[in-house]
Amino acid sequence: MSGTITLEIATPDRVVLKDTTDSLIVPGLEGYLGIWSNHAPLVAALRIGILKYKQAGGGFRPLAVSGGFLELAGNRAVVLADAAELPEEINVERARKARERAERRLQAQTADTDLARAELALRRAANRLRVVGS
Repeated sequence: MSGTITLEIATPDRVVLKDTTDSLIVPGLEGYLGIWSNHAPLVAALRIGILKYKQAGGGFRPLAVSGGFLELAGNRAVVLADAAELPEEINVERARKARERAERRLQAQTADTDLARAELALRRAANRLRVVGS
């Protein structure tokens, strides 16, 4: 399958990335989806995970995404993410502290603990740390 995909990743605050790729891997709700050029049109909900896209002449580049949607049509992929970060944008120390706070909240589990929120915070922090290899 030859050809390229125009990839755009945006959050409510900014456009994170505009690039071209021949393939990408996205974290769908039911598992990771592999996308090649000339893929059939698709709309998919995304979960917290690592989005990877192949750079020209190189390997896959990761991004941390925290939910959202992928729309794919005509070799154009648009990701509208709740949050998305390139590896160089991730503050490792901040992510470690966020992970520790979430772990403490989950271990303490008082009547005031919002378990769903603490679990999501833990998953987001762990995802950021995986993207940077920590």
